[in-house]
Amino acid sequence: MAKQIWRGRGRPLKSMYSYKDGRILENLARIAMLHKVDASEFFNCIVEAWNHEGSECEQLVIECPKRTKNSAIFLFTTGREVVAQFPISITILQGTNQLESYTETILARTSSVKNFEGVTSKIGNLKVGMKKVSLKAEVLEIPESKIVYTRYGTTACISNALIKDETGSMKMSLWNHQISMVHKGDVIDVKNGTVTWFSGERQLRLGRSGSLSVIECARAP
Repeated sequence: MAKQIWRGRGRPLKSMYSYKDGRILENLARIAMLHKVDASEFFNCIVEAWNHEGSECEQLVIECPKRTKNSAIFLFTTGREVVAQFPISITILQGTNQLESYTETILARTSSVKNFEGVTSKIGNLKVGMKKVSLKAEVLEIPESKIVYTRYGTTACISNALIKDETGSMKMSLWNHQISMVHKGDVIDVKNGTVTWFSGERQLRLGRSGSLSVIECARAP
């Protein structure tokens, strides 16, 4: 049987924080890394700016022009250049200083991702943030598809299939006609996938340059 091929078009670190707060902490850690300031000191300066409307951390100027009940808006600049502006929740501002651990985890993850990109991987070795992932896996389950609205105002069908190899299992998002091209028990070959975090677990997605092919069809019962 000829191969069916589709060619188409990524959670933050685990912690006590929500998904949104985790993403904010990652952004703050990346700002600290980019501008080479101590992450823990950077967090303390942010809290100082929250309490006193402004502070400085090395070359970074931090302003807090607006506060609400649940968050505060922060503006980060260096010289005359705007680095970023976004809200930070009160949960983060009143919580413990975890920015250093976020920085360390990002560095470790980046190193790991670079080592695995472009290499045929096993599910058990995949980490959030990996790109250009290639693997072979068996399809265990394809749930009934759901209709969702895209950011372009159109609708699409999605099903989060469950796939496995000898090292573990994970979800893989299938869109539109991808759903009908694979069946339970098929062995698939994925090229150029991306590992993301969704609903509390790793998920494999295909981007614009990704491909999915069925290399072994399920045996008839």
